[in-house]
Amino acid sequence: MAVTPESLVPRFKLDRLLNQDQAGRRISLSGTIDDQPALLILERAPFPSSNDYLCSIAISLRTLKNLGANDIYHWYMASSGTINRLNKMVDSNGHDDHEFADLKINLIYPCTDQHIKKYSKQGVRFVTETPEIYHNHVRPYMQAKRDQGRLNWVFNIIEGRKEVEDVIFRTPLGQAGEEGFLLLPDLNWDRKTIETLHLLGIVERRDIWSLRDLKVKHLAWLQHMEAKFVQATAQVYPDIEPDQLKLYVHYQPTYYHFHIHIVHVALEAGATQATGKAIGLESIIEHLKSMGEDQEKGMDSVSLGYTLGEASELWAEVFGPLKTKGTVSQSPAPDH
Repeated sequence: MAVTPESLVPRFKLDRLLNQDQAGRRISLSGTIDDQPALLILERAPFPSSNDYLCSIAISLRTLKNLGANDIYHWYMASSGTINRLNKMVDSNGHDDHEFADLKINLIYPCTDQHIKKYSKQGVRFVTETPEIYHNHVRPYMQAKRDQGRLNWVFNIIEGRKEVEDVIFRTPLGQAGEEGFLLLPDLNWDRKTIETLHLLGIVERRDIWSLRDLKVKHLAWLQHMEAKFVQATAQVYPDIEPDQLKLYVHYQPTYYHFHIHIVHVALEAGATQATGKAIGLESIIEHLKSMGEDQEKGMDSVSLGYTLGEASELWAEVFGPLKTKGTVSQSPAPDH
């Protein structure tokens, strides 16, 4: 029988798993084909965009396991209908269906127009937020969002009303003062693959909305919290050593209550860690150290550059109009 390229893959016999990368979307396997060594590299293809396929996704899931819910946000692990051949494997080996989940699902219900804009394909701009733009435009924008109750879901977590079972570490509620915090898994972590670990460290204090509120006087607190976050993570996950973690914050953040992202250094840097979005916590600490002895000097006195989607409220309400008026800060042209 003639050997065709299509006939080779089904004859692959697994020896061992070599590696998983691309946040678990690519896997490298060592094995044999007809007793000859072979390397099989599998990578998930993009989702088809046909209407028939998209209409069938939600109703064709083989399994669906809820991981948590808070307010309008829900998240799940699921197995798609395309892997029904695993049924016998699951039954004969006694494995939990969750072990074979191939989809991580986030559901926002009911969603708002702003959610739809956020997740729609859109142009991206790089903006420079000067101290003046921050104080005159962005800070009032932050205040408006807080006044609209957009932090209720965060306060539900802090106060122990929601996601109690998801909190993996916390200081006794209300007993640690300004050093109170909790750790919980980020929505995008599958909660089992250590090398893609992604946690959120949420502080209890409510006077710090973003990195813009950090001042020289917060240095000792910030360094202490950094150590506490690392210590707590290593305590919950003993296989992780402190130098296998990196901590950063987002600017602009998704919500205006200070929180820190704790990730495994092996987690491949995607959009969430990209320049124009993530700023290393150690870099912020060093920047504050360089500001001198004035305890009130802080991150609200520096210019920050970051990316914005054209459908975002900040672009539509602040930076778009400022650009039209010609008042957005521009990088100086190079000397010739």
